[in-house]
Amino acid sequence: MSQNQKMDHRKGFCTVTVNGVTLHYAVKGEGKPIVLIHGNGEDHSIFSVEIDQLVAAGYRVYAPDSRGHGANEPLPEYHYADMAEDVYEFIRAMGLTKPALYGFSDGGIIGLLLEIRHPGTVGVLAISGTNLSPEGLIPSFIEEYSVLNKERPDPLITLMLTEPQINPEALKSIRIPVLVTAGENDLILRSETEKIAGAIPNSTMIIVENEDHGSYIVNSEIMGNLLIDFLRRNNT
Repeated sequence: MSQNQKMDHRKGFCTVTVNGVTLHYAVKGEGKPIVLIHGNGEDHSIFSVEIDQLVAAGYRVYAPDSRGHGANEPLPEYHYADMAEDVYEFIRAMGLTKPALYGFSDGGIIGLLLEIRHPGTVGVLAISGTNLSPEGLIPSFIEEYSVLNKERPDPLITLMLTEPQINPEALKSIRIPVLVTAGENDLILRSETEKIAGAIPNSTMIIVENEDHGSYIVNSEIMGNLLIDFLRRNNT
């Protein structure tokens, strides 16, 4: 471990200082590296099933808690650009060369921004339930959380209601293979998922039938199977 990395035995995982913040992360398995990035208000534990699947399939999994999430200290405000830079520096701190990256919800936004801002950092990218702007979310979700955030402001909700603002044209610069998934009954508009997949030159889109935003990801083997198939088809 380098000087900015250490084991946190109380919590059972490691910490690393990147981009001015300390991130807790789990690492498990041996083999080709893959980084997993969770969504808003969550932590890496939502991927417990996928982590076991990936380890059994021969991958080394790195699963950080995003800034202000999980075991990390909460922050007064959040921006996806900062989170993308965190993951970029995390990959460098781990000494990884073109790892695979999978991002769910906000994690998918982070993955897109990472590859737009630092092309070629990852070898392949998979994203689920991802939007380019708040307008890509279903209107009822925006309405509900706008009311909640007005009554009791929350910086993580503010983040979802105001960001990201990714120009679809910027996605054309992403040249690596990308898997784009969403649930049939997702919080993300179908048109938004189609827009993302259509703008990325080397993309595959999968709409998972009878599933919502996270039902095929949290405590489910569906996404893990899709992910492993995608990785193997791309020799990753």
